[in-house]
Order: sequence, then structure tokens, then C-alpha cells
Amino acid sequence: MTDRRDFLKLSALAVAATTGMPGFLARAAAQAGGTKTLVVIQLTGGNDGLNTLIPYSNGAYYAARPTIAIPKKDVLTLTGDLGMHPALKPLMPLWDGGKFAWIENVGYPNPNRSHFASMAIWHTADPTQAQADGWIGRIAETIGDPFCASNIGASTPQALRAAEFSLPSIDGVDTFQLKLPQGLNTPFSQLLDTPRSGEAAYLVQATRQMMKNTARVQENVRKYRAGATYPDTKFAGQLRDTARLIAAGVGQRVLYVSLGSFDTHAGQRAEQDELLATLAGGLAAFHADLEKQGLADDVIVMGFSEFGRRVAENDSAGTDHGQGSVMFALGRGVRGGIHGSSPDLEDLADGDIRYRQDFRGVYASALTRWLGLDARAILNGDFAGPAWVA
Repeated sequence: MTDRRDFLKLSALAVAATTGMPGFLARAAAQAGGTKTLVVIQLTGGNDGLNTLIPYSNGAYYAARPTIAIPKKDVLTLTGDLGMHPALKPLMPLWDGGKFAWIENVGYPNPNRSHFASMAIWHTADPTQAQADGWIGRIAETIGDPFCASNIGASTPQALRAAEFSLPSIDGVDTFQLKLPQGLNTPFSQLLDTPRSGEAAYLVQATRQMMKNTARVQENVRKYRAGATYPDTKFAGQLRDTARLIAAGVGQRVLYVSLGSFDTHAGQRAEQDELLATLAGGLAAFHADLEKQGLADDVIVMGFSEFGRRVAENDSAGTDHGQGSVMFALGRGVRGGIHGSSPDLEDLADGDIRYRQDFRGVYASALTRWLGLDARAILNGDFAGPAWVA
């Protein structure tokens, strides 16, 4: 006879075996259908903001980058002073439709040029590096559901670390289902069929709900038919999985996808050009898919990189680690346009763009205006941000 401790152990094992399966609690199922979703895109390595959102009317830009500057004739014009990198052309229809936004001069106090330290600051929303848990992990704790946020990829970033539980990483939606270790299926079924009371009864109910929702998710995923043709890249494939999860209606609030490597110390033009093309192709297909599925009203995308690059190019036709940079956002729920003022290339901080917008203010807008959460509690302070969320 299996006692309560063994039952809890096996039940915990079942939950651990479904790491990455959202909606195993009834609460997550109840959220499905009308929940707003934030998709966070991480550009790993420090994307060069000046060659992404280009100040093509500024002579100082071309003087500092005689080799790697984007020629004016190639810039995708947005305003009289700014334009996008030509590789971002697939995103121009979103810009023209008022569904794409740039947020300029974003950073944080006492900038750090270390990849590890700066990424940790963005992940924890804490420039002092005193926090261990991530800002998205704190979202999950606020909501009370460990599966309300997931990383689409192999390893969970610090942004999704929580003090009370582990948030999942999903490496493939098709294998995203309940699987017990060999030999445990029969005894586990017997445990579920045994009458329980108190905490054990609740755990039985929650576990049965998990199994029911697992089957429902897999059924909905099988029904999914992409509403767009995705490029043949890993990043686009992850965005397709993101769209599949949203279409499955499992109540995910935040989904996290990463693209690298933007650490362009040498030969930047070729490397960044390809990466930005990958970014634009994937995002354009993702948005088109959401539109076709009738889900575009409920999803916005917010993208960041851990820092920008120095203004002047180096001797290897690349750029070194800098400070302030740009963020981007897209979707029907985004207030399209340029938010913030362009960087002053005549007033630099040790060769770097001076940040004017604290990134926590950008996060705060997403938390408050889109997810309907208390940004102050999650970010541990009040931070003003641009009105990029409609």
C-alpha cells in the first residue's frame, strides 16, 4: 500500500515530467481565450542599434563609421532623420500600418559592458544585480501559475527564474505532453483512483486536470494550420511554435524567444545583415500567422538586447560593446512610431550613446497597460515609460 508521502512523491514526479506543459491547473484553463499575451524577443550579444534604426541625416554617424555605415540610398526611410536597416524590409508593412514601434536611447544607470552582467540586469530588472529571480518569474509568482510563462528554446533564461518554482522551457511543441518514466503508468493510475481527502484530494484533482489539459493542448496543436509561410530558420520555427501555443488557447501570458549572436566585433555588416534579415522574416511571418488565426488583437511583441555598440567602428570593421540602444515592439496593440528622441552623437559617454530611457519604464508599460499587472510590485519601484502600448 502506498502512503501519502509516496503519493505526493509520484505526483511531484508527474508534474516534473510535464515541465513545459502549460495549463495543468484549472486556473490556466480558465484564463484561455481572452488573455493578452506578451512575446519577448531577446537579441543576444548586444545588437548595434545605430545600424538598426539609422540616423541617416546625421553626418556624425557616417564620420564615425566610414566602413560599416548603412548608405543613405539603402536606408528604409521612416522619418526625415531616421530609417531602418534594409534587411528589415519585411517589417515595413507593419510600420506603414502603425503596428511597429521603435523606442530609442534605452539603458540603465551605471551601464555595464559585460554580456553576462548586463543580460542579468535586463533579466532581473535590477541594475544593482541584487536580485536572483527574473522579472518574468515575478509575473508568474504574482499570477500564481508556474506555467503562465514559458521560454521557447532549450534552456530557461534568468528572466524566467522564480523564487517559488521553475518556469519551463519548451524545446518542441510536438513532444509537449505528459510522459511518466517507464513502469510508473499503472501504479500512478492506481494512485489517482484511490479515494483521498484534504491536500491529497486537491492534488488528485489538479493532476487529473493536468492530464485533461495535456490532451486538449495536443489536440489543439494538431488542429493548427499555419496562417503564413515561415522562413526556414530556427528562429522562425520557434516563433511558429509560439503561435501554435497561443492558438492552442492554454492561457500563456508571456512567451520568450531568443535570437543570437549579435556580438559583431569584426565584419559586422555581413553578420548583422543576416541576423536582422532572420529577425524580420520570422517576425513578419509570425504576425501574419496571428492575423490569419484571428489572434492579432491579443498579442504584442517586445524586443531588446543587453546593450548597444560603441558609436565609432573599430579596426576590424565591427563595433565593440557600448551602452544605450534601441528596443522595438510590434502588434495591433502597439502605438506605432518612434518613441523618445534620437541619440546625440556629439555628446557621448566615453564613446557611447547616453541612455535617456530606463528599460524598466518600457517593461512597466507592458506590465500595466498590456498584462494588467502591478508593475511597481514586479519591478520593485515606479518607472516612467513611453506610451508605446496603445
